[in-house]
Amino acid sequence: MTMEHAPMATETGLSARSIREATQARIAKRYAAERRFRAYGIAAILFGLVFLVALFATIFMRGYTAFLQSAFTLPVHLDQGAFGASSPPSENDILMADYTKLANRALFQVLGVDPGNRQDAKAAAALLSAHADTRIRNAVQADPSLIGKTIELDLLAHGNVDTFMKGHFDRSVPEGRRQLSDKQLAWLDKAAASGQLAKHFNTGLFTYGASSKPETAGVGVALAGSLYMMLIVLLVAVPLGVAAAVYLEEFAPKNLLTDAIEVNINNLAAVPSIVFGLLGLAIFINFVGLPRSAALVGGLVLALMTLPTIIIATRAAVAAVPPSIREAALGVGASKMQSITHHVLPLAVPGILTGTIIGLAKALGETAPLLMIGMVAFVVDFPKTPLDASTALPVQIFMWATAAERGFVERTAGATLILLAFLICMNVTAVVLRRRYERRW
Repeated sequence: MTMEHAPMATETGLSARSIREATQARIAKRYAAERRFRAYGIAAILFGLVFLVALFATIFMRGYTAFLQSAFTLPVHLDQGAFGASSPPSENDILMADYTKLANRALFQVLGVDPGNRQDAKAAAALLSAHADTRIRNAVQADPSLIGKTIELDLLAHGNVDTFMKGHFDRSVPEGRRQLSDKQLAWLDKAAASGQLAKHFNTGLFTYGASSKPETAGVGVALAGSLYMMLIVLLVAVPLGVAAAVYLEEFAPKNLLTDAIEVNINNLAAVPSIVFGLLGLAIFINFVGLPRSAALVGGLVLALMTLPTIIIATRAAVAAVPPSIREAALGVGASKMQSITHHVLPLAVPGILTGTIIGLAKALGETAPLLMIGMVAFVVDFPKTPLDASTALPVQIFMWATAAERGFVERTAGATLILLAFLICMNVTAVVLRRRYERRW
């Protein structure tokens, strides 16, 4: 190599080295950016999980006590004289007996209260729930042979007593500002120490209806109303939604009309739910004349709200079926309808089920449209038909959240836990069905 070629070789080596170094720097910078992006994503997920865990923990800590209820275990003497002079007592005698007096007498005996002291008797009687007489009456109606005997029954304690038993009562507050006096607290301590006042599983939370007393309030009527509405949504929205989706995807011609229909269906999926409530109020109640607070009206409103979700999910499931399936069916002589009903729809079932369950879960948690059609009624009795007055679980939660008593705070959180449990079960079911029946092409 001559001397004049040496600088050129040196320059070439430097140039290649600088290019390699620049390339490595760019690669390192790109990898660093990818690591930062991944870290941002993980941080965002952790951030959301922290808030989700905090939300669920807060609801659980406030609501788990709703599944427990304080009750007195009392020896109730069913005095024959309380049921009239006839023997055996008639049904009317059993119905009209003074069960409150029997319950108070048993409580006075346990607490050691003198019935002749009106002030003490009144203070002690206030420790029992107003539902105590109903509990005794139900036991006697179920077995009239108990009259004249002493039976041991669990009678609900008053909401203030339940608050005390669950540790939500502050003894340091001056007696004049407390809902329980010092004497009442001494009686409660005595009954709790002897085991005659204790917390039990609150079955009434699932069997009672609306009540102005927290200890006798439950979600039973709301669950029945929600069940009726979900059945109506299932019977109305699913057939209409699947039929509309199949028509639009397989039969409808591509023109301005079908394009407008598709755009409106997609837009309806994003319309605020309260708009559907206004629609139901105008059509089903004011125009058709259906009764307010009926599960039928609520189910129809929720069916209208769920339709776009089912149509969109069904269209996506039908469109995901390979064209070769249709061509093979048509090639062996099947009609267009036969190819859809025998081949396309069965293969699209996983997607249809997923969309249906997600739509039902969304409808189960809706409150605003039900408020618009008057499903905030105070309903005590279980609805026998969809035309009877009822309420829904989200509406019941809303009503309890506006109540002033301390006992309704835990009822609100407890009912929220029940609603979340239903929603989680429905979404898990959708995922399981999707994975079990999904076909990969």
